[in-house]
Amino acid sequence: MATTTPAGVRGGHAKTRDDGAPMTHRQIMEALSGLLLGMFVAILSSTIVSNALPQIISDLGGGQSAYTWVVTASLLAMTATTPLWGKLSDLFSKKLLVQISLVIYVLGSVVAGLSQNAGMLIACRVVQGIGVGGLSALAQIVMAAMISPRERGRYSGYLGATFAVATVGGPLLGGVITDTDWLGWRWCFYVGVPFAVIALIVLQKTLKLPVVKRQVKVDWSGAFFISAAVSLLLVWVTFAGDKYDWASWQTYTMVGGSLVLGALFLLVESRASEPIIPLRLFRNRTITLASLASLFVGVAMFAGTVFFSQYFQLARDKSPTMSGVMTIPMIGGLFLSSTVSGQVITKTGRWKAWLVSGGVLVTAGLGLLGTIRYDTEYWHIAVFMAVLGLGLGMMMQNLVLCTQNQVDPSDLGAASSVVTFFRSLGGAIGVSALGAVMANRVTHYVQDGLADLGPQGAALGHGGTGSGGIPDLDALPAPFRTVMETAYGHGVADVFLYSAPFALLALLVTLFIKEVALKSNASPEPAPAAAPAPGAPAEATPEPAPAPAPAATAEAPVAPPASSAPGTPVHGTVRTGEGTPVARAAVTLISLAGRQLGRAVAQAEGHYALDAPGPGSYVLIASADGYQPQASTVVVGGEALAYDILLSGTSGLVGSVRAAEGGEPVEGAMVIVTDVRGDVLATGTSTQDGTFAFAELVPGTVTVAVNAEGHRPLALPVEIGGQGVTRIEALLRAGARLRGTVRAGADRRPLGDARVTLVDAAGNVVATATTGEDGAYAFADLDSGDYTVIATGYPPVAGALTVSGPGVDGHDIELAHPGE
Repeated sequence: MATTTPAGVRGGHAKTRDDGAPMTHRQIMEALSGLLLGMFVAILSSTIVSNALPQIISDLGGGQSAYTWVVTASLLAMTATTPLWGKLSDLFSKKLLVQISLVIYVLGSVVAGLSQNAGMLIACRVVQGIGVGGLSALAQIVMAAMISPRERGRYSGYLGATFAVATVGGPLLGGVITDTDWLGWRWCFYVGVPFAVIALIVLQKTLKLPVVKRQVKVDWSGAFFISAAVSLLLVWVTFAGDKYDWASWQTYTMVGGSLVLGALFLLVESRASEPIIPLRLFRNRTITLASLASLFVGVAMFAGTVFFSQYFQLARDKSPTMSGVMTIPMIGGLFLSSTVSGQVITKTGRWKAWLVSGGVLVTAGLGLLGTIRYDTEYWHIAVFMAVLGLGLGMMMQNLVLCTQNQVDPSDLGAASSVVTFFRSLGGAIGVSALGAVMANRVTHYVQDGLADLGPQGAALGHGGTGSGGIPDLDALPAPFRTVMETAYGHGVADVFLYSAPFALLALLVTLFIKEVALKSNASPEPAPAAAPAPGAPAEATPEPAPAPAPAATAEAPVAPPASSAPGTPVHGTVRTGEGTPVARAAVTLISLAGRQLGRAVAQAEGHYALDAPGPGSYVLIASADGYQPQASTVVVGGEALAYDILLSGTSGLVGSVRAAEGGEPVEGAMVIVTDVRGDVLATGTSTQDGTFAFAELVPGTVTVAVNAEGHRPLALPVEIGGQGVTRIEALLRAGARLRGTVRAGADRRPLGDARVTLVDAAGNVVATATTGEDGAYAFADLDSGDYTVIATGYPPVAGALTVSGPGVDGHDIELAHPGE
């Protein structure tokens, strides 16, 4: 299997220099700068509210459930849309999708700052989650489209560093904003907007990726069923044990409904032509295990970090600003391990040891954090957080990296987003479930603490936490305040302790992932063979083997050309997308260095056959009259390779421009062809006999606009056929022009600022104009017929006139006061 390459994509990268050489480190960093800035904005906007949440929920009148759902809503939307963004990246422009996801996230953030209640904030967080789902999935996908897996570890380190800076800067900045009286927590949502605008500008200027255009079919049904299944499951987890018992009819209904929706999702995915999660990917052991490990890592990562702000603010009575400062050890560990592991993986190509070590550290860190209390020495907590951060930095990016290393480039986006999907799913389930557990445990510890205070404490029952409310510690007297701090300290520790087994499961799963050394070839923009992208043959880049392929390689690692098995047959059929064979098509096999190795002409049934010198990567080029040439990379092994080539037919548009009255040809008319998005596809002028012609147009709906002097402009919708020539005729109506001067007074001087209105015979206002200092007015593109001209400025004057044919009609108007 192989995939197509758009014209101009050379070497193994999605972008090369003008001389065809691979991108330098500087060029890659310039291209990634906007992407990293976009990621920074998304992460900053997410983490900036973490230390502000206790204050936000208190101001909006929410409780522990609302606190959890503010986090869960974003994770849920991110979870549901991540695989959808990944599939869209295999179908549309990755650059455009990154920009769209960034805009969606910013819009959600701005509206979130206007929230009047917890429900509105949660809804806005859903919008934010949709945007961050795109940025999270697309960041890895864009990197994979530009950088080889071997080098990708280095740049994944930069991504991890960006994540760390935004993660540590967000809580600090959010705490400062929340503690600043003249700003307030709402500015936590507004502060990222300027960065987002800069990110959009930088992305537009620096991110250059080839765009594959092909027929698309998005699996909306699959997205709906997976979203519904996860949402119903999270609603159950949130309210079980509070609104109803764990063993109740509500539990049976919701869990059963989730299972049914999940089964429907699997059924839809098995039948969808473009599934958002291709089930066949899970036949690959690495993808299956990496997805499962990401699920457990998500539980540990999100659940283990979301509740830090509550611990420091409610258990240790720290301000939002200090709450952010005190989490620096965890972020520092994540920053250090993600950067160092990325650099080392780039040099060695080995990644499993980092995954296993990360699993050990995450498990140990969560287990140690499970022992903390409200009065635990801070340096102990700092060490525990640093251990957790080191482990997370080693696991997060490398789980995606090992998946990308073994996946078909045509499924690169879907496979990358699958791993991110399961990580987000684990986070959403973990935050929701452990948030409910924490609310229950805090209430339990408060009751125990109040009971220890004697009758006065026992009279307070649950201390106001029974309904999931978050207490205002400043309003509590000292004994009761200590009880609350103790309860929250112990409750958050329980959350960490319950997260540790999930990290242990992630560690056990990574032990079974088979390590495959990272490849040195990139994974450029793919296009499945079912609908190849139109374009000229890709230009080969002369590089020593093994060299990056000029198109996306369909099999995992590309073997360098060898001479041990000469004469390996390559055969197949040249056909159209509809299955029609293309006879007499020329098929040429070239090496990556550009040397021709074989040539064949397709027979009447479209069959071709030629021999490759031996195993390795080659470029197969096919061309035929009336079709767009096609270039593909093929990987030849020790056995004969069967590979079908799909050609897209070229289409033409011819026509004539004539006058509607009389039918005379119109010479020099400007003809413009645009697509449905308004992009100009072709321009030209009509000849002396009024004809025009365009070739090499993409089939589909276009708009043909015709404009000629002395005629009304015309726009026609035209459907360009899949093959052959489409003929049209444009009839232009004569466009008359009317102009004149408005004069006033006895001396008939030109009158400025006079209002001139043109009314047709039916009484409709056709146009209006205001005279300048010279009293002149003009109307253009008028149909022939009778009109009334009305001028005001002095007492109004109306006059009738007839406009006919091309040219310019003159009509001066005189205004005067009565008696002048």
